[in-house]
Amino acid sequence: MEGRRDRKKRQTRERIQTAALELFTSHGYRNTTIAAIAEHADVATRTVTLHFPTKEDLLFADDPFAPETLTARLDSLPGTALDAVGEWMRDTMRALDERDAQQGRQPGETWSLRTKRATLIAEDEDLRGRARASYYELERLIAAAIGKDLGLPPSALAPRLTAYTVVGGLRELYMTHEAHHRDTATEELLPLVDRVLDFARAGLATLMTEPPPIPVSRR
Repeated sequence: MEGRRDRKKRQTRERIQTAALELFTSHGYRNTTIAAIAEHADVATRTVTLHFPTKEDLLFADDPFAPETLTARLDSLPGTALDAVGEWMRDTMRALDERDAQQGRQPGETWSLRTKRATLIAEDEDLRGRARASYYELERLIAAAIGKDLGLPPSALAPRLTAYTVVGGLRELYMTHEAHHRDTATEELLPLVDRVLDFARAGLATLMTEPPPIPVSRR
């Protein structure tokens, strides 16, 4: 069980991150200062920097879709790697909904914040670079698991391309036309997660059934 001290610490971190997202969205990431975030969150500036040493950390720290939790899911679930990724996504998303309910947040509030976060990252070159680096580890884990399913090295085209498709598709989910025209509740987003995974399965099946092209010699 979470102790009182740990709970207060977590609540402070979440309040700071929420305040930062609100200011980043309204004033721009680069125009928002740590001092402004502290004032908006009603904490000392030092409190912000103790929790988040850099401004980028306000967007990237405490991501629930972490490599550690994906590794545990890939190692524990039967079925294919893509089945495990789907279960990991569904369970993580529903756990975030439960946390919102326990903390008295409105349904879907977490997804609204994550959509704002995704938009901010997409609009800033430096943030896109850091995000891309963080996604690499997820791609590596999924490629290794798919390779194991197929009896191929993770560096082979089929597992590598499939992993890139999965992570790219899930990453871009918040920015799609379909997501923006639905409620932000988890149960409305889960069919889109399934569509990404079905697309990856179809591509993987094609890669495994089509013969590789014959190299053409160049003279």
